[in-house]
Amino acid sequence: MRRRYFDHIAATPVHPDVMAAMQPFFGEKFGNPQSLHTDGQTALAGLDGAREKVAALLGAKPEEILLTSSGSESNNFAVKGIAVANQARGRHLVVSAVEHPSVLNPAKSLEKHGFRTTVVPVDRYGRVDPADVEKALTPETILVSVMMANSEVGTIEPVGEIARLCRARNVLVHTDAVAAAGSIPIDVKELDVDALSLAANQFYGPRGAAAVYVRKGVRVLPLIEGGLQEGGRRAGSEDVPAIVGLGRAAALAVERLEARRAEALPLRDRLIAELPRRVERVVLTGHPTERLPHHASFCVEFIEGEAMLLHLDMKGISVSSGSACTSKSLKVSHVLLAMGLDHALAQGSVVFSLVEGTPAEDVDHVLDVFPPIIDRLRTMSPLWTKFLQERT
Repeated sequence: MRRRYFDHIAATPVHPDVMAAMQPFFGEKFGNPQSLHTDGQTALAGLDGAREKVAALLGAKPEEILLTSSGSESNNFAVKGIAVANQARGRHLVVSAVEHPSVLNPAKSLEKHGFRTTVVPVDRYGRVDPADVEKALTPETILVSVMMANSEVGTIEPVGEIARLCRARNVLVHTDAVAAAGSIPIDVKELDVDALSLAANQFYGPRGAAAVYVRKGVRVLPLIEGGLQEGGRRAGSEDVPAIVGLGRAAALAVERLEARRAEALPLRDRLIAELPRRVERVVLTGHPTERLPHHASFCVEFIEGEAMLLHLDMKGISVSSGSACTSKSLKVSHVLLAMGLDHALAQGSVVFSLVEGTPAEDVDHVLDVFPPIIDRLRTMSPLWTKFLQERT
């Protein structure tokens, strides 16, 4: 049975060109970039090249790119590092209700140290209203963190508009772009953000390599102290092969961004149009158009997401239900609840995310296989039986 992968939002396969770029740094180019000898400087050149490529992806300067190990580390570094470094100006943060736990949890942790957090709501599409952010600002606000795009529902947020109104109030802005970088165009100067997080494994790079853009002049304190790596802002021996892979993946994203988008959009739109037509009581989640080009997400009434995932997996189809960081728990998605969905409906979450090269026939296969799975699961659902009785 050939497997069909529709879980790009959790991890993408490492591109062959990325693997080829990494390989020498596992072997003959194994030196420590902090060493002054030729072998160390060869490794350092690999790091510097990767930094330049990530900067090019974002429209940033290489010196504004800090290399990390994951999107979660990047988010923690931005939220905690900026907040603590700038606390003399104020101790108030603003975040959205649909942020990733690696933003929400650091904000909660900061509250134990005298900071205060305001959580702004979202609409039924999971979209933040910039006016709500503006209302939440106070003279004590030092940082606003609103993600670029949501991994669970695909909605793209109006980060540029939020950043402009914050700039007028001298408030710093961070955006979690882990789900967006490499999939949609991003220019940090155009967005006017002060910090931005990304991770290689979202755009055909390896796990264990990520980055955070920090605008020149923004004060930030390190999370990991020790050596002088990353200019003293992030200690620890660098994972040179993974970082080189991040750089090559970033360069490929620059080259192939529009082609990937053009390839994914018709397949995404087919899923969005056809799935609710073939299965009744299916709700599209997220914005119908202002969403990631490779992302289609739904809630299926009277069914639990885990059951759908397992049955699809038995048919060789990989999908997700909620974010990769929470999908193993039985908790209802905080994103879907923030959008106003009730607990029962939110439990029926399923997310299809496409990878580069997904064949059209794989989407057709999903559309053929999905309805019988739902029919079978609903025969075992007392809620579905009750619904049918009430309808008649």
